[in-house]
Amino acid sequence: MKKLIILGLLAISFVSCQFSETLVMNEDGSGNLSVEVNLNEMMAFGAGAMGDSVPMKLDTIVYIKQFLEEKKDSIATLSASEQKKLKALENYNIGIKIDSDAYEMVYNIATNFKDISEANNIHEGLGQMGNMAPNLNSNSSEGKKKESSEESIGVLYTFNNGVFKRDAYIKDEASHKKEVDSLKNTEAFLSSSKYTLNYTFPRKIKKASNPKATFSADQKTVILKESFVEYFKNPDLLDLEIELEK
Repeated sequence: MKKLIILGLLAISFVSCQFSETLVMNEDGSGNLSVEVNLNEMMAFGAGAMGDSVPMKLDTIVYIKQFLEEKKDSIATLSASEQKKLKALENYNIGIKIDSDAYEMVYNIATNFKDISEANNIHEGLGQMGNMAPNLNSNSSEGKKKESSEESIGVLYTFNNGVFKRDAYIKDEASHKKEVDSLKNTEAFLSSSKYTLNYTFPRKIKKASNPKATFSADQKTVILKESFVEYFKNPDLLDLEIELEK
């Protein structure tokens, strides 16, 4: 989560960004999960300052398994724990779309899974985007050995017997407190930033634990939205338990 914050804060300066999780679940428990960071407001805000700069267009997908193979010599110089973290992300793909003329900048990380628990480290993957995105990390080098720091917030997903659960939790209280304190100077500028969950299930939803949740007309999709800053301060705000109809 810390790297996600850094990605947002450093990239947007004083302009808000929007975060969203999109889940499509199949009857057998398989499906697709993606997390998106939308920086379109930053692009629109910076358009005037860019003046006559060269337009930028980029639309690409980074297949992490392929990336790890291509960079295996550099990765081999990392510690065993760092290599293990990267290996755990090999089934994820990172999408990057930038169009300066259309004021568009969107990043996302996605994975197909056989069981939703396979996606429990998707937010760690989002934090690695700066190291894997082509043409966006000019300070990186082939032999870079910088090790990643631990995320202070984690998310666990489960789906058993027709019940889906999303449980966000603080992994490191001390680290989390420091990160919350670091938000104080920019909190006002991030006031319009939202974190949205958009989950679609194979059957109608019988009930949802969060009273702020709204539903699609067919009752198969649940939407839950919260202030990004408030969510980061208190991850429980986006905890969710969904019970499907039999």
